[in-house]
Amino acid sequence: MFEGRVPSKEVMVFTRQFSVMIKAGVPIVRCLEILSEQTKNKRFRQIILDITNNVESGNTLTAALSKYPAVFNTLYVAMARAGEAGGVLDTTLTRVAEHLEKSEVLKGKIKSAMTYPAVIFTVAMGSAFFLLTFIMPTYSQLFAGMGGELPALTRAVMGLSDFIRGNFILLVIATIALVVGFKAYNKTKQGKRQVDKFVLNVPVFGPLIRKAAVARFSRTFATLTASGVPILTGLEITATTAGNKIIEEAVFAAKESITGGRTIAGPLKESGVFPPLVTDLIRVGEESGSLGEMLEKIADFYDMEVDTAVATLTSLIEPITIVLLGGIIGVILAAMYLPMFELASVVE
Repeated sequence: MFEGRVPSKEVMVFTRQFSVMIKAGVPIVRCLEILSEQTKNKRFRQIILDITNNVESGNTLTAALSKYPAVFNTLYVAMARAGEAGGVLDTTLTRVAEHLEKSEVLKGKIKSAMTYPAVIFTVAMGSAFFLLTFIMPTYSQLFAGMGGELPALTRAVMGLSDFIRGNFILLVIATIALVVGFKAYNKTKQGKRQVDKFVLNVPVFGPLIRKAAVARFSRTFATLTASGVPILTGLEITATTAGNKIIEEAVFAAKESITGGRTIAGPLKESGVFPPLVTDLIRVGEESGSLGEMLEKIADFYDMEVDTAVATLTSLIEPITIVLLGGIIGVILAAMYLPMFELASVVE
């Protein structure tokens, strides 16, 4: 309906301020009017004004929020509904704000862990491409006038250079086709499942992503439980907001388990996705009636695990990427200078 994108940080600030004003006794409509004036994002301002008009017209806040699922997801709407029904909207919005803040921090940690190797890899590939397509052809002309047989490494690199320059358009088209094909495959149910399964099991990055997913699951489910959302509804929302098909299937299995009179911990353990520590603590929480509290502890623990994993990953990736970058550039440079060294030895 409105153009532009609403950053998650805007929603986070909106929720925090909304909860503070509700707690101070400011009427909902007046809160929304004030927040619309303070919001810098034009699209978000229009959305808040539309929500304000809906509430003034007699609709509930939840009904108004649910019109914008791209901004207020199912978790947000479900918690707002529980807060409205229980007369504790201020407390619920505070929990939502805290959840959004912690989720943003977790997302930032994952991005920071992925960004460094991506940048180094891009620099390495860019440097190699520049040397092969712009520098190597000049040396090829020089080598052609030298006569004699060139070293095997030089011939291999020259062949690669000729191939890239001769098939550049084809390579670009193939790369675009692969990216588009991968995105299309990832949008299918089976494709998404296979990709998500691979991501969880990929060396080095897999354990980090798994820990982040466990932390997200625990935090989301704990927040919903503490807000008074029924367990079955909470599991359904947690599954749909998991961000990983394998974890989503495991959580849906847990929901079916409860419907059939079993526990949550059983199917989560059977899925093989969740570590034994998590399923054991959830079982203890179910048996003691303190599931929400136990989920919060799991989330806090795995937040720290993510911190440790990111630090370890960074320390491992830095030397690996430096060696990779140095190796690629080194091989190309060696191929360029080997004939010169051989020529120098012959002249002597």
